[in-house]
Amino acid sequence: MAFVHPALFYENEAEYLSGTVPFIRDGLEAGEPVAVSVPAPNLELIKHELGEAAELVKMLDMTVVGRNPGRIIPGVLRDFADRFPDRHVRIIGEPIWAGRSETEYPACAQHEALINLAFAGRRVTILCPYDTKRLEPLVLDDAALTHPVIQDATGERRSPVYSPSRVIDGYNRPLPEPKDAAVLRFDHRNLAQVRHLANEWAMAAGLTGTRLDDVQLAVSELGANSLDHGGGSGTLRLWREEGRLVCEISDAGHITDPLVGRSPVDPRTAGSRGLLIVNLLSDLVRIHTGEGSTVVRAYFDTPG
Repeated sequence: MAFVHPALFYENEAEYLSGTVPFIRDGLEAGEPVAVSVPAPNLELIKHELGEAAELVKMLDMTVVGRNPGRIIPGVLRDFADRFPDRHVRIIGEPIWAGRSETEYPACAQHEALINLAFAGRRVTILCPYDTKRLEPLVLDDAALTHPVIQDATGERRSPVYSPSRVIDGYNRPLPEPKDAAVLRFDHRNLAQVRHLANEWAMAAGLTGTRLDDVQLAVSELGANSLDHGGGSGTLRLWREEGRLVCEISDAGHITDPLVGRSPVDPRTAGSRGLLIVNLLSDLVRIHTGEGSTVVRAYFDTPG
């Protein structure tokens, strides 16, 4: 069986359960590994409906493990599917829920499109629920672009507009300019200052312990990427925005592989892991890239 990626459009709890629970039970009856990663309220619905069978399913709160959409493919979907390379795997993933911000949504839509590239040829089925009552029409339109099959209470149909590349490219837009930011231009001579300035801003934002370390590591990796792949220099900008610390690195590079930073890397394999590390550590990552220019923004939630 080739990769299957349906979107489940639901209007209420009954439709949600009728679309998800039989999918899970069919997988369990076939002896297939099953994982469910959805927002906590929906996770509880599924657990209650499954009863004791829920213990046979890997259950994850998507609002936690998928806080950053760029983390979902390597840290959730591939992390589960790669454990069973010779078996068909079933996953329910709900990365877009009411409450996702306008800043987060483009990364969510791109994630849904990139799933099709990440799992091409794999024996995996990933069912993605969409709340048609609470999500904006644009979200549902994008779902039809990123999923080859649509399911709802009336049945199943092929999406006539399926074209994930339109979403990947369409949301590769210039990022809005911050109102005020600290700026540091760097090259190999002052890369250490990048880490130092980011540390100052992270501490001032109230980050401590491992989260403080995460900020420092993320900007260090992005800075090193600029030296290696971005023309040997770059620019760091830092600011606060909507309860988050934003760390931006821009340079003269061009990211041509849309899955960079979203594929797990064997620790025995040589090569850069910069963007993967940033995706795993950050609460959100936004990227705009083109010929001769790349901007990466890593967002970190701040206390309060």
